[in-house]
Amino acid sequence: MKIGLYFGSFNPIHIGHMIIANHVLSHCKIDRLWFVVSPHNPLKETSSLLNENHRLHLVRLAIENESKFKASNIEFSLPRPSYTIDTISYLSDKYPQHEFSIVMGSDSFFNIKKWKNYKELLKQCKIIIYKRPGFEPDLSLSKNIELVNAPLLDISSTYIRNLIKEKKTIRYLVKDEVMEDILANGYYSK
Repeated sequence: MKIGLYFGSFNPIHIGHMIIANHVLSHCKIDRLWFVVSPHNPLKETSSLLNENHRLHLVRLAIENESKFKASNIEFSLPRPSYTIDTISYLSDKYPQHEFSIVMGSDSFFNIKKWKNYKELLKQCKIIIYKRPGFEPDLSLSKNIELVNAPLLDISSTYIRNLIKEKKTIRYLVKDEVMEDILANGYYSK
């Protein structure tokens, strides 16, 4: 089976993530898409991160009726910080019957040369890149790149967290179930 791996902090998961995931699943040659919740991205600050299990729960709420989506906590049991090459190696060993691709925005791909063993990663995996404004991907880095024009919304998890702190609504930015869980548990309000 062909699996697309959509890595992220998902802090919290929002409608923009869902639109990209759905678009990639519909327009690329993958059978399933896994949201890989990263406990610690080595290129990001962790102080604003909600507990990884809470973020995983929010992802599960967001995708609960989507049979081709899966929430993955695979990086929770791997050494930290999480390096994509290590996760890919682990998944390839654990699931040799699957072929894995990485789904990322062109803004993330812009920093690919800072990633651990990025040349090996580009050799091992197909990279599905959705364009982000202001970040034109360097397609000469690998023959394993597929570029997609996914519809983008100008929203971010940071924007959503700020709205919550300001006691403003996040309705329509996240699925209702996610919003209700965030509000019920007081996530991001401090």
